[in-house]
Amino acid sequence: MGESLFFGAIASSALVIGSVAGSRIKLPERVLAALLAFAAGALITALAFELFEDSYEQGGIWRAAAGLAAGAVVFTALSFWLDRLAEGRHPEEHGSEKLDPDAASRESGPSTASTHGSAGLALLAAVTLDGVPENVALGVTLGEGSGSLALLAAIFVSNFPESLVGSASMRAQGRSSTFVLGTWLACAVLLAVAVVVGAGPLASSTPETLSLPLAFAAGAVLASLADTLMPEAYEKGGPLVALSTTAGFVLSFVLATL
Repeated sequence: MGESLFFGAIASSALVIGSVAGSRIKLPERVLAALLAFAAGALITALAFELFEDSYEQGGIWRAAAGLAAGAVVFTALSFWLDRLAEGRHPEEHGSEKLDPDAASRESGPSTASTHGSAGLALLAAVTLDGVPENVALGVTLGEGSGSLALLAAIFVSNFPESLVGSASMRAQGRSSTFVLGTWLACAVLLAVAVVVGAGPLASSTPETLSLPLAFAAGAVLASLADTLMPEAYEKGGPLVALSTTAGFVLSFVLATL
């Protein structure tokens, strides 16, 4: 258990470091957009080559497809609720336009306000839903006596920019530092616990048991990319965020295949 706690703390520490940096350092909006795109690229690698592929291999295509659809539906419903919440907070969110000097010249329809209002929480949800099965998988490798340093490095590298951008987005929409740091710390604790659970109770689970949560996480991450993360990155950073997305994908893929 000591080893799994150590690995879980290392993997989750990137979330705490990133959230502290994002809540205290005001980065230019185009830099934030580039980091958000980088995180999106890393999540593409996770959902395609770790979550959904593993679900398919362990439970078959129908189980994987059902889990994927369920994850997408749940995240879409959550995103809709966050959008409505953001619309209710619309007067407060004009403060986020200070980050973008050209914002006043753009049309600020409901979808724009919604995207600005929910990006931080959407990224938090994506990181949590992606990170739980990923950290469980890390714990399973520890339980088998084959702790993967490559998987640990991949989790750490992807967690840092995601928490940095997520916390910066939350601060931009008027959330307090206490709220931002508290939510990301809670996420870090949850993911650390997932490593312990993977190394303990789930180490002997059947492949079919693990298949559904892996596919569910993949569907939620895919929905978050299409619904919030990639549109937000493009809106703030323009076409060049495609290069950041590519960099995040490649680096995460290399780390995952070491």
